[in-house]
Amino acid sequence: MRMRLAFSGLSVAIAALLAAACAPSAKLTTAQTSGPTPVIPAPDKALVPTVKIAPATGWPAGTMPTAAQGLQVQAFATGLTHPRWLYVLPNGDVLVAETNRPATEDPSGNPIRDALMNQAFEKAGAAVPSPERISLLRDTDGDGVAETKTTFLQHLTSPFGMALVGGTFYVANADSIVHVPYKAGETTITATPVKLADLPGAPRNHHWTKSLLANADGTKLYVGVGSNSNAAEHGMDIEFERAAIHEIDLGTGKGRVFASGLRNPVGLDWNPQTKALWVVVNERDELGSDLVPDYLTSVQDGAFYGWPWSYYGAHVDTRVEPARPDMVAKAIAPDYALGPHVASLGLAFYTGTALPAHYRDGAFVGLHGSWNRDPQSGYKVIFVPFANGKPAGAEEDVLTGFLDAQGNARGRPVGVVVAKDGAVLVADDVGNTIWRITPAH
Repeated sequence: MRMRLAFSGLSVAIAALLAAACAPSAKLTTAQTSGPTPVIPAPDKALVPTVKIAPATGWPAGTMPTAAQGLQVQAFATGLTHPRWLYVLPNGDVLVAETNRPATEDPSGNPIRDALMNQAFEKAGAAVPSPERISLLRDTDGDGVAETKTTFLQHLTSPFGMALVGGTFYVANADSIVHVPYKAGETTITATPVKLADLPGAPRNHHWTKSLLANADGTKLYVGVGSNSNAAEHGMDIEFERAAIHEIDLGTGKGRVFASGLRNPVGLDWNPQTKALWVVVNERDELGSDLVPDYLTSVQDGAFYGWPWSYYGAHVDTRVEPARPDMVAKAIAPDYALGPHVASLGLAFYTGTALPAHYRDGAFVGLHGSWNRDPQSGYKVIFVPFANGKPAGAEEDVLTGFLDAQGNARGRPVGVVVAKDGAVLVADDVGNTIWRITPAH
């Protein structure tokens, strides 16, 4: 029988202070730990992990992110409630999943860590009750601002990924894929969702977000399913078919694991040149401020990418027991590191023509931001240039200013999509805004 200890607010505060005082800060820059050949230092196994939260404050009146040279940004929609993921319908309507984690207990088994993490969620603006809805935003006059917002679909379970295949609209809930009929131009759907397939979910659902992507011929769906822990500290039984990308047959609802060893695969997209599947992945925490880089990678059918036994190829995580050298030997190193603890979530290859030609076929990535790094990392939207279907250069800042000078989070970017007119849209779940990136005039 495991003893559960109750911690007062004072105890939590003391623990947080100890963490701040004892935990090591980064020795490497994010530039050193990003790109195709990142520096992978030895792990720093401090007694307590680094905890450096950016308090969520929202955007002061009259402020907004800063766009890269040659680009400009404006608010496409404001006043949303924790907007996380985006999807663009063929007619140009924009769907936004206003959502958050399921309202279920997710204990780690370590009461000090649980107390710190709960406090961290509140501080970071991630403790908002899930609105459980998908809203539709429509720019009726083409001025780059959504004039109307309607509830498109509701009574869902922490909805996240979305996909339209023919006349059927699919939603990835935290525990299942459901579908409803859709007719072009509809602003509200009242049909009761029908389940297509179950997904790994309750009772424990640590990484709850389930992204969704259809293939070109509309026969398969690909679903990102995150792990149930940081580094398998609760054993592998609860990790069954997690830390993986699933392939779901739309005709039968039957699924299989397409690729595994991906700790938290979130943003999924097709490379426009090679047609290969690519993903951004959140790697493990608590190995120091310089480990482990989150990453962008192509995904091979049947491949294994290391979690939990190793990271970035054959770098063994000695915390994981029992060791599995056979699995480490199979691990494929990712294509491109994005830096440690940046929390890469959104991914969109640029297939439009509105932005300068430099951005064509490259990848926009939303970096939600760190909690386990000092100094903080992420909290911006970046661009990774591509050539011949592969990353071809250093990552570039596209949208910054989400952190203020005092280290507060005015916003946190999540989902990224290309709008019908070629603009890039970014969901900001702390700023409760959808930002629109276009060429500067």
